[in-house]
Amino acid sequence: MSSPGFTLWQLSSQTGTQMNGYVLLTAGQEVIVIDGGMTGDAPYLRGFLGALGNRVHAWFISHPHLDHVDALTAVLRDPAGIRIDAVYGSLPDESWMREHDDGGSLATLQSLNAAAAGSGHRVRELRPGQRIGFDGATFEVLGVRNPELTANPVNNQSAVWRVDGGGSSILFLGDLGAEGGAKLLAGPYRGRLRADYVQMAHHGQSGVEEAFYQAVAPSFLLWPTPGWLWENDNGGGRNSGPWQTLTVRGWMEKLDIRKHYVSKDGLCRVDVGTTPRATRRSSASRCG
Repeated sequence: MSSPGFTLWQLSSQTGTQMNGYVLLTAGQEVIVIDGGMTGDAPYLRGFLGALGNRVHAWFISHPHLDHVDALTAVLRDPAGIRIDAVYGSLPDESWMREHDDGGSLATLQSLNAAAAGSGHRVRELRPGQRIGFDGATFEVLGVRNPELTANPVNNQSAVWRVDGGGSSILFLGDLGAEGGAKLLAGPYRGRLRADYVQMAHHGQSGVEEAFYQAVAPSFLLWPTPGWLWENDNGGGRNSGPWQTLTVRGWMEKLDIRKHYVSKDGLCRVDVGTTPRATRRSSASRCG
């Protein structure tokens, strides 16, 4: 028997920058937030959570980049009525960040840690293989921080989890890089990477490699990607920038993709019902 499923919203940037933010509502009305975005995304996120009752049963954070965790830091500093039951993550130590920081992320981590401590929270450490169950969704941890990976250092600290419910599965990758992806492919949870949906690593460019996506074999793609990044446009038109989004989009053309959910199109909603994987269909979906 499958669980009753859940609704997932992919949030869209409120500042025009790239960001990563998802809100999940289970069949039992439990609210889970994944990352959350920049400080400038916090007001919108507060309103979104307010409409769902102002209680967050769990908040999962992938890694300490400001476009993933600064909205959480803002909410921890000033809850304004939002109750958070638990915060989960696998964050690098501040000492590791001092040595390997790739530009400003140490300050981001310090601010998050201080806000968590000031609010009475601690970030609960995720463990490989751990399963955290909710009413309609189960989070399974497939990867945690990788302190031995010092290439693309902070992105490769991204925790990875799979969410199962309603007969479907979603793989969340954060900003995981090629090295972190290779480690997962060679690790004990390779068999759990295959999923119906995948959140595109690092906003859909310079993340995991093509072989990783082939192993996942998704039917639906979640792109936390603004329009300029989607088109690799640095102001000079399509493909004028240094990003690899168009290359990754080319990889996806080789897969059996039924639908792309792209945050440039606004708020995206996916209702994951009791749909068996064999049909490779979601029960309902829309963006904008």
